[in-house]
Amino acid sequence: MNKKTILITGGAGFIGTNAAAHYLKKKYRVVVYDNLSRAGAKQNLDWLENQKGNLVFIKGDIRNYKKLFEVSEKYKPDLVLHLAAQVTMVTSITNPREDFEINALGTFNVLEALRREIPRASLIYSSTNKVYGEMTDVPIIETKKRYAYKDIKGVSEDYKLDFHGPYGCSKGSGDQYTLDYARIYGLNTVVYRQSGVYGPRQFGIEEQGWLAWFCNALLFDKAVTIYGNGKQVRDVLYIDDLLKAFDLIFRNIEETRGRAYNIGGGSKFSLSIWELFDILEKLSGKKIDYSFDEWRAGDQKVYISDLTKAKKDFGWAPKISPKEGLKRLYNWTSQNKNLIKKAGVFKG
Repeated sequence: MNKKTILITGGAGFIGTNAAAHYLKKKYRVVVYDNLSRAGAKQNLDWLENQKGNLVFIKGDIRNYKKLFEVSEKYKPDLVLHLAAQVTMVTSITNPREDFEINALGTFNVLEALRREIPRASLIYSSTNKVYGEMTDVPIIETKKRYAYKDIKGVSEDYKLDFHGPYGCSKGSGDQYTLDYARIYGLNTVVYRQSGVYGPRQFGIEEQGWLAWFCNALLFDKAVTIYGNGKQVRDVLYIDDLLKAFDLIFRNIEETRGRAYNIGGGSKFSLSIWELFDILEKLSGKKIDYSFDEWRAGDQKVYISDLTKAKKDFGWAPKISPKEGLKRLYNWTSQNKNLIKKAGVFKG
């Protein structure tokens, strides 16, 4: 039987690197397509190139549609993981044109490569919970250390879309294009709206990758800023659980094609900033130095995924608790201080 090929855009990023290693172990031919612009991408690629398996690296940008078409035609992947993106709301507000060109136009380019060159392939698109906006109409309650939903356990895929900020608009555009290419062109495209993914090889920065960012701050004895009051809550998902979701979505593509799924830790695995601090301070034996600033535009006070649809359609649910997952992340961070410093996440 011929081995499968997977193309991973953004394959040297945090999720992409872990996915590439995962599929190398499964004996796939893994084609990593990345422009190496993200902090830590070069370090991740160096690590990947030392793993066993059939790895192909192509330095490329998803804004270059001709190169995407050439790569798709040459390697004819069975599965495309579209992970390449501009990933922060802050950057999107500062430079909305670049944000649009990467997230909206870049995703359109990937879909067109699929339609024209590899229409039998499956594609899984990394969307975001930001497509639901601030959700100010959802009642919440406030407790000592967190906000919580008053009437629901989590947000389902039926909740209305409300693209908020340039980042929400650009990612939301890609989200809807991906779904529509299944409907209009009959392609095997799937959207997952991720929440709080974390784990090893994540070079977190202040604007994105918040769990890793706070681990890094502890490691380098840097002060952090809490935007808001620290009671904001997200469900969090350890990377290994996300990789299992990829496998199951692909394996059940006849059921999952043309659908969007909220993929996160769900109601069982959620954290506020204060609850995260409690875990990290116990792991490290150190106190986190912090100050406060204003809430950031578009920030949800609570976001927790309702995972019912994913469980029903392809039998998935997360298994790794925040306490266990954060222990693994903190240990990796502690063991790779020089690597994190080399990546430029922190100076000095």
